Amino acid sequence: MIDLHYWTTPNGHKITMFLEETGLAYKLVPVNLVKNEQFEPAFLEIAPNNKMPAIVDHNPVDCGKPISIFESGAILQYPAEKTGQLLPKDLRGRVEVNQWLFWQVAGLGPMPGQLIFFLRNAEKHPFGIERYTKETERLFGVLNKRLEGREWLAGDAYSIADIATYAWAAPYNLFGLSLDTYPALERWLEAVASRPATERAYAIAKEMNPQAPQPVRRAEREIARAAS
Repeated sequence: MIDLHYWTTPNGHKITMFLEETGLAYKLVPVNLVKNEQFEPAFLEIAPNNKMPAIVDHNPVDCGKPISIFESGAILQYPAEKTGQLLPKDLRGRVEVNQWLFWQVAGLGPMPGQLIFFLRNAEKHPFGIERYTKETERLFGVLNKRLEGREWLAGDAYSIADIATYAWAAPYNLFGLSLDTYPALERWLEAVASRPATERAYAIAKEMNPQAPQPVRRAEREIARAAS
């Protein structure tokens, strides 16, 4: 059994997507960011950076005491390596998946995260908005180019790289972006969104927090295009 300390953010969605995809048994432990529960001493014991998500694996392969893990990229890697799911077994495939996983956690996450901060700040800072808009657009361009002629982001199969990246690419509308200039990305977003595990993961988020943004699906985009 895995305890998932979770709230309805992109980084939180990554882990529910993985767990729903693989069918691993887990228990949700809400960490309500609105109530600052990420600063509770019990949570800091497993996530010293006071960020969620975090997990506790009560059944590690060494049969020792429970293992706690923070940082979403490390969390994804751990059960993927433990179970052999959503991570290639061959060296070159693993390298390809891991480099795109780290691309996401280093860029397509921090950059749009900063953009959201400046967009929502009551005191508008044009320099910050411009800087992080351009960097987010650049990263979306990198992602679109990578997906041209490819079904999945890394390797020949759906992987933790797709899961990690989807969680931050899906809310493109919150970043003020349009998918009109990212056709390969748009196709991939719909492919990931239509997976039953993805639908279940976002349903969990909506049930826990009705205000949590949901992915904008192709049908909704087509309606918006027709109305514009």
